[in-house]
Amino acid sequence: MKQHWSQNAIFYHIYPLGFCGAPEQNDFHSTAVPRLDKIKDWIGHLRDLQVNALYLGPVFESTAHGYDTADYFWVDRRLGTNETLRELVQELHRNNIRVILDGVFNHVGRDFWAFRDVLQNRENSLYRNWFKGLNFGGHSPYGDPFAYESWNGSYDLVALNFNEPAVKEHLLLAVRQWIVDFEIDGFRLDVADCLDLQFQRELGSFCRSLRPDFWLMGEVVHGDYRRWANPKTLDSVTNYEVYKGLYSSLVDKNYFEIAYALNRQFGAGGIYRNLPLYNFVDNHDVNRVASNLPNPAHLYPLYTLLFTMPGVPSIYSGSEWGLEGKRTETDDRPLRPNLDLETIRQNAPQPGLEKTIGRLAQIRQGSTALKAGNYTQLFVSHEQLAFSRQKDDDQVLVLLNAAETPTAFEFPMPLDDGTRFVDLLNSGESFSITGGRLRVESVPTHWARILQVAH
Repeated sequence: MKQHWSQNAIFYHIYPLGFCGAPEQNDFHSTAVPRLDKIKDWIGHLRDLQVNALYLGPVFESTAHGYDTADYFWVDRRLGTNETLRELVQELHRNNIRVILDGVFNHVGRDFWAFRDVLQNRENSLYRNWFKGLNFGGHSPYGDPFAYESWNGSYDLVALNFNEPAVKEHLLLAVRQWIVDFEIDGFRLDVADCLDLQFQRELGSFCRSLRPDFWLMGEVVHGDYRRWANPKTLDSVTNYEVYKGLYSSLVDKNYFEIAYALNRQFGAGGIYRNLPLYNFVDNHDVNRVASNLPNPAHLYPLYTLLFTMPGVPSIYSGSEWGLEGKRTETDDRPLRPNLDLETIRQNAPQPGLEKTIGRLAQIRQGSTALKAGNYTQLFVSHEQLAFSRQKDDDQVLVLLNAAETPTAFEFPMPLDDGTRFVDLLNSGESFSITGGRLRVESVPTHWARILQVAH
């Protein structure tokens, strides 16, 4: 069976409205400004990181933050025109980078054209059945003479009614435009754990009828990922279960936490062994990982694990330099700053991290085992973790040391004496099996070894 392209992907995540410095509010009448063009200047950087898939946060016309859609058929004028996006996609494709858009299909903003019609025509609106829980016997928090369901209590986000065939028809018509006319490669489905599951199945079938290799990934925070990621629905989901353990195991000096999650998901009896889950250490919704780590040196074993564990790795724009950012109870804008490539390079909090991530990505791309191999834990302690990845004749061992001092590793390996492992991360170093055991005298402080069987 041919492997889907996503299993060979290294993703880069950009939230365009913040990244491109767009105004916080859309006035719906200003001339479009092609701010998306800025991303073209980053393509060389993406290639240096071995990135071959770009996930763009919301680009559809919206009121404020992008998740409050006003029109699914047009690029937000704060980012440019449809032609701006079309040219960007073409340029990215010329550089062998696929493009994933944010599919915000569960809800719309109050400026969505059909909801505006309900505001104007009320019971007489042709679109009164488009919105979930619309009730003319009540009032909304905005003072409307009707009530409606929102997403998560945010009444600027109006829930769509998927029992209304015209809603699904409208969304699929927009999806067709972005796939056929813009040649995008996939959608990340916002709040997939809330989005009508039958619609997700219909969407999957529809997208793959247009492009068999089209990729669908859902934002899922809780639950059994197999409910969404399966042959009839989506290809992948966000791996929030592992997200927390990736950093908190370092903060708490407790690699047992992440080791448990990795075994549960990908070990011998792992429940997600055949799912290429979307792995990340931060994104546009959560604190930058550098803000979660008291010791910035831990970024190095952290990203080593991200690029060597099962699943598909994703980098959030700016975090490859150790950029910090924390959300508050009322404001998440610090997570989504306007980024200038040269400025951030000159002022990088962790100037060596960018090249390390590029090196890790290069190692991953050169190893069948790291992209699609099984997962076997070899050793775990509070600040050390070792595991094996194997696919066919490619075997890779990953040794992580988060401690303040160098550490030795030793464990049995059922391989012939003299079998040699080459260190891909620390070039020129190698280690051999002796007496059925592998001993590595030292893994440096806050660092790792990635050992591949030499053939």
